[in-house]
Parts: sequence; C-alpha cells; structure tokens
Amino acid sequence: MTTAWTPDQPIVGIKDVHKSFGPIEVLKGVSLNVRKGEVVCIIGPSGSGKSTLLRCINALVPINQGSIKVEGQEVHDPALDKLELRKKVGMVFQSYNLFPHKTALENVMMAPIHVLKRPKEEVEAQARGLIKKVRLEGKEDAYPGELSGGQQQRVAIARSLAMNPDIMLFDEVTAALDPETVKEVLVTIRELAEEGMTCMLVTHEMGFAREVGDHIYFTDRGIIVEHGPPATFFTNASDPRTRAFLSQIL
Repeated sequence: MTTAWTPDQPIVGIKDVHKSFGPIEVLKGVSLNVRKGEVVCIIGPSGSGKSTLLRCINALVPINQGSIKVEGQEVHDPALDKLELRKKVGMVFQSYNLFPHKTALENVMMAPIHVLKRPKEEVEAQARGLIKKVRLEGKEDAYPGELSGGQQQRVAIARSLAMNPDIMLFDEVTAALDPETVKEVLVTIRELAEEGMTCMLVTHEMGFAREVGDHIYFTDRGIIVEHGPPATFFTNASDPRTRAFLSQIL
C-alpha cells in the first residue's frame, strides 16, 4: 500500500537496514533520511558499506532487513516495479558503463526511447540540451573511446538525467579519473545540486563534500558513526573514528 508522498516527508527514508553477503555483514542497521533538494555525502573508509547502501536504494541489491522508502514507496516490496523505481532514481557509477559502439548522443537517448517509449525527436532535443548542460557541446557524435574519462563520466550523468529522475545517486564517480578531470565532473554535480536536484554521493572528495553537501554521513564497518552539516562535521567531529579518518585525508 503506497501512501501519497508529500515533499515535507523524506524523499528517501532508510530505517535499520541490514545487508549481508554470505557471512559478511556489510550494513549493520543503517538509518538516514534525505529531504527533497538535499545533497547528502556519504564518506568513510573502503569496505564500510557506502556503495552497497546506494545500490540498495535503487534495488540493485536486496536488503536482509529494515526498510528503504523512496517517495513513500517501499523499495524492497516484492510487488514494486523496479523499472518505475529506477525512472525516479538515477545512478551514476565509478565505471561509466557507456555503450562503446554508440555515440555520446545515442547513449543519452537510448533509455528514454526504449524504456519510456518517448518520441525520438523529443528525446533527441532533450539529449542535445543535456549534453550542452554537462558542457560537451560538439561531442554529440563522438564515441566513448574518443572521450576522456571525465567526458565519459559527464555523458553518463547526462544519460541518467535523460530519465528525468527525482533523485540522483553518485557512487564514487570521480574515483577512476585523473585529477584534472575530476573537477569537470564535480562542477556538473554542483550545478545539479544548485538547481535543486536531490543528490546522494559516495565520495572521497572532502573539499567538495564540505562545499556542496547539506549533510555528511561518516560510515565505518557498516554503521553510521557520525553525521552532521559540513560546518560542524569537518571542524567538530566528536567520534575518535571520524577524527582519525579525517586526519588522514584532510
């Protein structure tokens, strides 16, 4: 039973989520809420469950217990149409996952045409607009192999936006990039955030998290150790694990 979701409720509500892969418990009772238009950054050491949490939100990975609601809809309800969910929740990965034999423009157009069944002319106009938005004008006909990593990642972001999602999940999207191309991708995400897109990012870019995030969550070994707005989180972290982590990277 879906209740009508209203924007005063969390757009993403995560409550006591547990997830194990075999004997290894990766998430040990994670709870957090994301409000519409908020930018939430999840940071922490490798293997602390950050990426798994994002994958649970758009039902790429099933949970063992707990609840994840997106716009009031229980994500792990067996009756849920996962396709409907993924129209609302865009996801961009560390690996760009572009189709190598299709141009940048074709990559962006594919899902709206095949999944949403929208008319080709309308989709092409939107796709060209999105390529312009991620500052890749002139690269519409380039194949992924002809683009830098940062450019490919921006095509991947445009492709996700083509589905008109309500929420964007970014899973360490700059981890595989050269330092000089990291900035182009972060600028694109910052612009989305400024336009009011709800964003959840797993990131190692602390300066970016501090600048763009509304709320920072620090995870370690499958639990949320500490969270808060950047102004207090980065300067007054109270948990010794958070302080130790920040001292290594800041």
